[in-house]
Amino acid sequence: MIVSEPHGDPLPIDVRDVLNRDERNAVLTSLNLESGPDSDFQNVVSLASDLLGTKVALVTLLDREQQTFHAKTGTTLTGSPADVSFCAHAIAQPGNDAFVVENAAKDPRFEHNPLVTGEPKIRFYAGVPMTVMGEKIGTLCVIDTIPRPRPTDVQLKQLQQLAGLAATLFKLKDSANRGDKARAALVREEKRHTLALEAANIASWVWDLRTGMIECDELMPRFFGLPHANRIPSLRIFRAIDRRDTHQALRNIRDALESGNDYTGEYRIHNVAPTRWLAARGRVLDRDADGRPLLVVGVNFDITDTKTFEERQRLLLREINHRVKNTLATVQALATQTVRHAKEPRNFLEAFTGRLQALGLAHGLLSDREWGGIDLTEVVRLQVMPFTQADAPRILATGDRVLLSPDQALALGLILHELASNALKHGALSVPLGHVEISWSVTGILKPRLTLTWQEVDGPRVMEPTRTGFGSILIRRSLDKVLTSEVKHSFLPEGVRAEISVLLER
Repeated sequence: MIVSEPHGDPLPIDVRDVLNRDERNAVLTSLNLESGPDSDFQNVVSLASDLLGTKVALVTLLDREQQTFHAKTGTTLTGSPADVSFCAHAIAQPGNDAFVVENAAKDPRFEHNPLVTGEPKIRFYAGVPMTVMGEKIGTLCVIDTIPRPRPTDVQLKQLQQLAGLAATLFKLKDSANRGDKARAALVREEKRHTLALEAANIASWVWDLRTGMIECDELMPRFFGLPHANRIPSLRIFRAIDRRDTHQALRNIRDALESGNDYTGEYRIHNVAPTRWLAARGRVLDRDADGRPLLVVGVNFDITDTKTFEERQRLLLREINHRVKNTLATVQALATQTVRHAKEPRNFLEAFTGRLQALGLAHGLLSDREWGGIDLTEVVRLQVMPFTQADAPRILATGDRVLLSPDQALALGLILHELASNALKHGALSVPLGHVEISWSVTGILKPRLTLTWQEVDGPRVMEPTRTGFGSILIRRSLDKVLTSEVKHSFLPEGVRAEISVLLER
């Protein structure tokens, strides 16, 4: 169906002059195009529709009086008079930039246009000219029935790329219909460019199985660590694949050639440092009369970042699984020993809850840092500072910036929590004027060692306990799993003192 003749104003003179140019119409007339649906152009309008999120997308051709839709999606119309064509304005503007109308109903150029006032009630339009042999023969455009803001520069750039692809297709189709190297042109231009566009402009190639040669763009040899070339023997490509992945890569290719399914693969490149991962996608484009594949078209793209992230996630999960097992064992030991040393159930609940919370805080901090290095200052802040008031601090902490391993952070967190808890119950923090001084420093270069001191000041006079409670055991033994560590826990009359020494990991 074609839209009827307009009843509004004719095209502006400058637009009409462009439509009437003899050279432009001569190129349009010279194109030897087949009529009827064309799947290649249909792919272009489908991509344009998806790209801009519009229902309607068209590949249009304009002569002096008529606009025809060579490919379309989202409409049953087959064309319209040139006088009402938005595309006429698009090709009349200088250059090949996109022509955008955000709300045609409020645009003086189009508010009376029958395509705006009547069906299909166009509101939004974005079109890019298609240039063939130096002349603008039509556009690739997208249309919507509601006003829309101007697309982003990236979207308009991609629409321009699609319009360029459509223009290339017109040239190739014309050449093919005239018998001018149709197969090579279609393979090298249409399919390669279409796949490369859909795969975000990555390395594209065409493999001729008859000659064993791969024709490719400039990115392909760089991916495989090979010298610059646009024609590469396929054997050199396969030899560049890491031996660990060669068997699977060849198997995937063989299966695709035999089954007719699309080819997919992932492999490492052995002669590139650091290790590079590539993904491949391809399909058989042509077969002989007996069904044997002749041409394969495809793309490669770098997935090193994705693979690195996946490996990092696997390592993190293994670390978490290991830590969870250790944590469960620690919780079980805390519960058992707390019960053993608690005189009443209430005492057990209070002590165990505090120790479990300390363990949970340490684990939360490690999880936030993905089980990497943890600053000692953060451990002190989480485990000790809750025992004092922010506006009148009674715990003073000073020291250098020190990174702890996960095991060191967990152990020191439990020790500091236990020291602070005891100080609040029986020590310096149990009286108004008492306070705690925490200080630490690092000595040594080749084997750096952390020394942390806990000193309680101005508290009640300290008496050596007659029995060893689990808290004291926890303080002295929490670092047992940390190599070359030591804890000295002293009950001096003037105040409890603890000296912790840990060999740091470089």
